[in-house]
Amino acid sequence: MEHDGDPLDLLLRGSRTLLHPEQIVAEATKDLVKEEVRRLLERKLSENPELSKELKAAVHDLLEARAMEYAALLRVTAASARLGFAAAPDSVRGLLAKDIASLLSRELGTLVDKI
Repeated sequence: MEHDGDPLDLLLRGSRTLLHPEQIVAEATKDLVKEEVRRLLERKLSENPELSKELKAAVHDLLEARAMEYAALLRVTAASARLGFAAAPDSVRGLLAKDIASLLSRELGTLVDKI
C-alpha cells in the first residue's frame, strides 16, 4: 500500500534525510574550518591595526554602496509605478489612487510605530 503524500510518509522520508551521518559530519567539519579561518583572520587583523582599519573602511564603503543601490531601486520602482499610473485609463486611475493612498497610510503608520 503506497502512501505518497500522506503526512506520515512525508514525516518518515524527512526523518531519513536527517539520519545521514556523513552529511552531518561534513557540515560540522565545514563549520570547524570556518571557525579556524575566522580565528586566523582575527589574529592577523589584531596584529596589523592598519589592515583592520582598512577593512573596516572598505566594509563601510560597501554598506554605503548597497544603501545607494537600494535607494536607486526604490526610485526606479516609484518611477515605474508613476508611469503605470499615468498609462492607466481614467476609470482605473481613481481606484489605483485610493489603493496607493491606503497602502502608504498603512506603511507610514507601521514605520512610525517602529520609531
